[in-house]
Amino acid sequence: MSRLPLPVAKRYVLRLFISLKYVTANVVDRRSGRVVVTASSVEKALKEGLECGRTCNAKAAAAVGEVLAMRLKVDGLAREPIYADAAKEVEKKGFKNRTKVWAILNALRSHGVNLHLDQDDHGPPACP
Repeated sequence: MSRLPLPVAKRYVLRLFISLKYVTANVVDRRSGRVVVTASSVEKALKEGLECGRTCNAKAAAAVGEVLAMRLKVDGLAREPIYADAAKEVEKKGFKNRTKVWAILNALRSHGVNLHLDQDDHGPPACP
């Protein structure tokens, strides 16, 4: 008897990896456990257009978000709900990286991705 996979409430989730030098954004299909779309400032085409130097800034993070959005559109996933937990991503990456996290999220939203933020996320923090 074959078993059908259990339904996953949040099928596609956004995972961010931020270091001093690079920013990578992946969309993971939780049903298969695989990365379905990815974009990174490590990629030659992106790296050449950015002036990261020793550190990557919010501008580079936004560019990664734009490329990810375009790839989601090409793969037909832009209309699928993509879930993100901004508070968790900021917590994992450290408070100083919050502008990079929000730059990626805002780039995805502004390029038509069906991005769903967890309920605790009300938007980027106000500047002090």
